[in-house]
Amino acid sequence: MKRFAYLMSMLLIATACAGPVNTPLPTASSSPAATPTETPEATPSLTPAPTLTAPPPTPGPTLVAGGQVTLVTHDSFAASDPVIHDFETQSGQTLKVLKGGDAGAMVNQAILTKNDPLGDALYGVDNTFLSRALDAGIFVPYVSPASASVAQEFKLDPQNRVTPIDFGDVCVVYDVKAVGGSAGDQPPPTIDELTSATYKSTLVVENPATSSPGLAFMLATIIRFGESGDYTWLDYWRDLRANDVLVVSDWNDAYYNEFSGGGSGGNRPFVVSYATDPAADVYFAGGASTTPGVQKVDDGCFRQIEFAGVLAGAQNPAGAQAWVDYMASPEFQSDIPFNMFVFPVNPDARVPSLFAKYAAQATNPLTMDPQTISANRDRWIQQWTDTVIH
Repeated sequence: MKRFAYLMSMLLIATACAGPVNTPLPTASSSPAATPTETPEATPSLTPAPTLTAPPPTPGPTLVAGGQVTLVTHDSFAASDPVIHDFETQSGQTLKVLKGGDAGAMVNQAILTKNDPLGDALYGVDNTFLSRALDAGIFVPYVSPASASVAQEFKLDPQNRVTPIDFGDVCVVYDVKAVGGSAGDQPPPTIDELTSATYKSTLVVENPATSSPGLAFMLATIIRFGESGDYTWLDYWRDLRANDVLVVSDWNDAYYNEFSGGGSGGNRPFVVSYATDPAADVYFAGGASTTPGVQKVDDGCFRQIEFAGVLAGAQNPAGAQAWVDYMASPEFQSDIPFNMFVFPVNPDARVPSLFAKYAAQATNPLTMDPQTISANRDRWIQQWTDTVIH
C-alpha cells in the first residue's frame, strides 16, 4: 500500500529478499465458503443401477523444491528478512520480487502483460482496482486454507481469484506542527473545510488515474457528496481546484516531496495518505518521540483492502500458491504492521503494541462495492480529470 518505502530503505533492510535482488518492472460483499459436492441419492428401481465411479479430483500443481517464485507487487511491498527466509526454508522456493510503481500502475502493467505474465503471483491490488484486474482475467481461482479465519467482509471476490491480505483507511492526514502549532489553530473537523480560504494552497492529492490512494479519496468524495443535488462531488473538486489543490502522480511524491510532515521540505500541511501514519511517525522516530507529528482528519476516509493472487499463465503456479498461503498465514501477517503499516486481516496475527496504540482506523470508513467501481470508474476518472486538470 504505497507505504513508507523510502524511509524503510533508509532505516531498515526490509524490502530485500533472501534470494535474488528485487528487479524493477519494465516500463511499458462477501465470498461464499466453498461448498462440498453432494452425491445425489439413488433413484429406487427394480433393476439394480450400474455402479458409477467418480472421477479422481484434478491434481493441483506440484511444488518442486529449488524453484523460484516471482512476485509482482507495488513499490511499498516490504517484509523482514527472517520472514522471507522462513518462507524459502519451508517451501524450498526462492522469492524474487518485481516492483512496478503504485498499485494502479502495477495493475495496468499486469493487464498489458497478461498473455506473458512477468511473474507467478501478484500482491497489492486493492478494492479500488480489483474489478479491473478481475475483468481482465489476470488471476486464476485459488482458495488459500490460511485465509479460512478471515472475516467475510474482506472477501470481495465470489470466485476466489484473490486472497485478502491487509487493510487500512485512506484519509486526509495533516502535519500537527503546521496545522495545530499556533494558538487558535485547529485541524478541520471534516473535509468540507478544505475548500475554505483558511486552507488555501495547503492540500496535496494523488491523481486517481495513476494512484490507488488518489482513487480511494476520489471515491470517498463521490460517496460523501453524491452525484446529484445542490452540491455534488464535482462541485467539491471545483472548489478544491479554486483553493489551489496540488495534484501529483503518486503517494511517494505527495508524502515525501510535497507534504510538510514528510521530512523532505514540502510546504503542504495536508496530504491524502493513511490513518496509520501516526504509528509510522512514532516508529521511525526510534524512541525520540512518543507524540505523533501527523494525524488524520476523521472524515471522508475510504477503507482500502489489498489482495494477493496467482497469475494466469504463471511459470510456477505451485510456488505462487505457496506464497499466497504464506502471505495469509499468521507468520507473515504478524510482520505486516511495521513493514507496510497496514492492518493484517488474519485475526490470529500478532499486532505490536506500539502499532496498536498509534495506528488508527477511521470511525466511519466509507466503502463501495467493486462492481459499482468497475461500472463507473473510467467515467468518474474522466469527469475528475475534466474538472481538476483541464
